[in-house]
Amino acid sequence: MIRIKRFIRTTILGGVIVILPIALTFFFLRWVFNFATGLIEPLTRTLMEQSKMQKFVADFIVIAVIVLICFLIGLVVKTRFGRFLFVTVEDKILEIAPGYNLFKETIKQLLGRDRASFSRVALVQVFGSSCNTMMTGFVTDEHPDGYCTVFVPSALTPTSGLIYHVEKQYVHIVDASVEDTMRIVISCGMGSKKLLEDFVQKKGKKSLEKAPS
Repeated sequence: MIRIKRFIRTTILGGVIVILPIALTFFFLRWVFNFATGLIEPLTRTLMEQSKMQKFVADFIVIAVIVLICFLIGLVVKTRFGRFLFVTVEDKILEIAPGYNLFKETIKQLLGRDRASFSRVALVQVFGSSCNTMMTGFVTDEHPDGYCTVFVPSALTPTSGLIYHVEKQYVHIVDASVEDTMRIVISCGMGSKKLLEDFVQKKGKKSLEKAPS
């Protein structure tokens, strides 16, 4: 009887583990779609009234038009005049708007459009050898005096955090992309296993190299 109960419980839990992520993903995508269609509802309603088409067709057309507009704006910004115009508007107006810089930097990091500022991902012993606790950070600068400048982002809000100046021996570079690490930060550390595995693997190689032959 105990084995039967255990089998039923583990089977149900296995099904929940499979179904729950799929369901949450579906609900999240549906929420994003409803949010997007809610924003464009005035345009959709106007299109429906003028052409008598169904709502989902009107939604699709409006979204396609918005994507096309984004493409055209991106194309214009690639030109010298378009870039000059955008920089002027950004400096004079957008920079003053509350939250603009935060949203801009967050989106750039998530889309991988700002790799220059965060050159490499590292696990950092910010308190030196006195503490084995490590923080996930990004190397932003290296100095000839043997120090590195590291930015350690806060969970959920990767554009805010702390800046540390740490000796290079306490900055452990790991093979991970900035984009993947940003997702780990936003998800409060979920997915950090790869960072730690890479660190342990490199640490093991260094130990073998230092061992006497």
